[in-house]
Amino acid sequence: MTTSTEQIPLVPLRGGVEIPQLGFGVFQIPPQDTAEVTTRALLAGYRHVDTAAAYGNEAGVGQAVHAAGLRRDEVFITTKCFNDHHGYDQATRALKASLQQLEMEHVDLYLIHWPVPSQDLYVETWKALIEAQQQGLARAIGVSNFQPAHLERIIAETGVTPAVNQVELHPHFQQAGLRREHDELGICLLYTSPSPRDRTRSRMPSSA
Repeated sequence: MTTSTEQIPLVPLRGGVEIPQLGFGVFQIPPQDTAEVTTRALLAGYRHVDTAAAYGNEAGVGQAVHAAGLRRDEVFITTKCFNDHHGYDQATRALKASLQQLEMEHVDLYLIHWPVPSQDLYVETWKALIEAQQQGLARAIGVSNFQPAHLERIIAETGVTPAVNQVELHPHFQQAGLRREHDELGICLLYTSPSPRDRTRSRMPSSA
């Protein structure tokens, strides 16, 4: 039996999507352990799981949702497009590959993992995410590790503002300028703690 999750706060994102404020990140969990560990997290009451193609453990996340006996709409799934899949066609294929690994028809949040400005493809990648959202493959779309110049460019060139930007944030790395940018643009801050084994949590920009 799963733990009651009635007290888990939900944070509103653009487009009417709500994300559980507390999430379980699977970064550095070995693929062979991901299903078991994530199942335990879901049974303990977590309802947001944060994974990525680069982690190599998306399949375990999908298996955990089934093992926990949860409906798809009871779990918020975030995954990410990695650096070697930038570009419109590549990002489109990457999302479909992630969905196949997860055994899901859509994700709740799809992110560009890093801007990789040296490739200069993050705008084209963002266009692919916009199309994916329009097709129903992702309920919400956003970015990760983007700085103000990256955010301003994708918005200027597409007219679409990311729902979230996932970045490292903690008392010793407060990123005040980036947080102000989020406030001005209406972007929700999805933050990760400094330790790679700590778990992902989310808050509205004004609460960070």
